[in-house]
Amino acid sequence: MAGAELIGKEEIKEVMDVLKTGVFARYAFDNERKGIWKVRDFEKAFAKYCGTTHALGVTSGSAALKVALTALDVGPGDEVICPAFTFMATYEAVLEVGGIPVMADIDDTLNLDPNDIVNKLTPRTKAVIPVHMCGSPARIDKILKVAKKHKLLVLEDNAQGLGASFKGKKLGSFGHMGICSFDHYKTITTGEGGMVITNDLDLYHRAEWYHDHGHDHLSPVSRALDGRTILGFNYRMNELQGAIGLAQLRKLDRVIAAQRKNQAAVMEMLAPIRGLKFRAVPDPEGDSATFLAFNLPAEEQTKAFQKALKAEGIDTVRFKDNFWHYVPNWEHFLARSTANSKQHPFSDPRNRKVTYSRKAIPQAEDILGRTLIMGISVKMPAARMKALKKGIDRAAKAL
Repeated sequence: MAGAELIGKEEIKEVMDVLKTGVFARYAFDNERKGIWKVRDFEKAFAKYCGTTHALGVTSGSAALKVALTALDVGPGDEVICPAFTFMATYEAVLEVGGIPVMADIDDTLNLDPNDIVNKLTPRTKAVIPVHMCGSPARIDKILKVAKKHKLLVLEDNAQGLGASFKGKKLGSFGHMGICSFDHYKTITTGEGGMVITNDLDLYHRAEWYHDHGHDHLSPVSRALDGRTILGFNYRMNELQGAIGLAQLRKLDRVIAAQRKNQAAVMEMLAPIRGLKFRAVPDPEGDSATFLAFNLPAEEQTKAFQKALKAEGIDTVRFKDNFWHYVPNWEHFLARSTANSKQHPFSDPRNRKVTYSRKAIPQAEDILGRTLIMGISVKMPAARMKALKKGIDRAAKAL
């Protein structure tokens, strides 16, 4: 569970700073807060860690996607290319701003296939969202090259890849904008929460103003009297989240180091199995090692191995069966069952009717059917490792 495994006195100290002021809101109450600005400090530290000039704390990773897409001016009539393997928030966020997500295939990284982007282009395509799934980078260099050629905006969904990098540069910092998530399952957690990052001041201002009802935060006057140029909504991160985030961020490198050590040990256990291959990682040194993905030559063989592992108490996920992370399994999405009774934005005449056929993603159908993914914990003591190896060795005999 990554950062959630390390909740302790550091988080308590940061939270107590906030509780002592009685100010949980991130803006205003300057005198009462006594110099305590946890969200602001978290944003500054986060931007520095990611190597970007701006970071904006919001209520969730999902909110971060919507805020970023709004800042990028994506809306009705626009199409956004998204990988078939991702959490559904990627697609929901596009729908939230009135656009239409277009499903693209993955490659052996389990991430967006750069070669399939051109197959999904139409005159309406405005942006592409590469998702760095399960802590490992997509082929972001090739994706950026294709995007630049076709004048596409790039929004990196790095909800699962915080701390990971590609050739020394942090994921999320390559595109026009990037987002991260801090829910309980993520590499660091604030319970809920997310972050938008960018090097573009104009995009940052649009995101910041939009996430707080249009307040521009540029004037040293009362919050009720500051300027506004656009309408917005409320996606503000609160001070308690910012406090926990500060403490968690200081532990991030330690989290990743522990995960990498544990992942390497598990890979060594699995390596002798005939026919087993590990997920392709474009930059192994940049993997956050939150998960370990491996595959076998045939789907039925993979199912049998998963069943044998389960019998040994070892949990894995075959995402071709997963209800939340694979587009063909989203029955409500395929039925266009949005919260709007008129099925907006699918029914908006400005939007093209798009299909989501399994035939359009042959690599995802093949690779995800043959791939198992195992979560890697920060704390994996010797006794657990010993039991894991014993279970893997026993399960391997079923192949």
